[in-house]
Amino acid sequence: MESLKEQYDRDGFVFPIDVMSEAEAARIRISLEQAEQDYGHLPEFAPGVRSHAHFLIPQFDDITRLDAVLDSVSQILGPDILAWGCSLFLKEAHTEHFISWHQDLTYWGLDDVQELTAWVALSAATVESGCMRYVAGSHTQPIVPHRDTFGGDNLLSRGQEIAVTVDEGAAVPVVLKPGQMAIHHGHMFHASGPNISDDRRIGLAIQFISPSMRQTDGARVPVSLVRGEDRFGHFDVMTPPRETMSDEGRAIVRSALNMMGTYLYDGAEEVGRRSDLAT
Repeated sequence: MESLKEQYDRDGFVFPIDVMSEAEAARIRISLEQAEQDYGHLPEFAPGVRSHAHFLIPQFDDITRLDAVLDSVSQILGPDILAWGCSLFLKEAHTEHFISWHQDLTYWGLDDVQELTAWVALSAATVESGCMRYVAGSHTQPIVPHRDTFGGDNLLSRGQEIAVTVDEGAAVPVVLKPGQMAIHHGHMFHASGPNISDDRRIGLAIQFISPSMRQTDGARVPVSLVRGEDRFGHFDVMTPPRETMSDEGRAIVRSALNMMGTYLYDGAEEVGRRSDLAT
């Protein structure tokens, strides 16, 4: 039988991977929606949960540390793992928001490819709700040219899109039940369409990296050590707060967002429209 790593090396992705029960995913969704109600008015909330949700909502930090998640990630990255980002992605029902074809590592300012994204479904990710689509094998390409659109319905920070032809006919829909996960390489061509379903599409995308990675501009981005040890010291390893929207967590997020504004918009004609890492 083909191993997870063999499939990942060949295709650049693996799914579905069961990481929690549907009941547990529903419980976390309730916690999220309570936090939206209680704290959505705070200035750090929206940009913070789109980039570093694990510093603001403890249940999301818990997901970054699940053995069911990390056992798969460690097969790709090895025993030492940092959570570099933890991004909540919401597509409301019957909305036109979409994600254009892109490669994750284009604008993240990281110096290597020892990164993968783990996308955990907290609601059903279906074709109708705008699930991701992958082009198998595209991760073997280097970063290709991208262009900025800053399109109003494009959820990416710069509305960035791949500036070469993508074979849409080869795209694989990443259909997930609540509690399932997909993992993909940082060079993977991927996109997602609008949500025409009757429910929100809720996913948590965790960007895991090897501690050997670093920011090319030398920024000491706040991260979490979720397994093993950090023998390199290229990042500021934080102890995530255990209270929702704590003062400490909000301060970490403000610092992280300031750093993101430097590398995420490097070379862009517009800056500051969003501070997310949408997928």
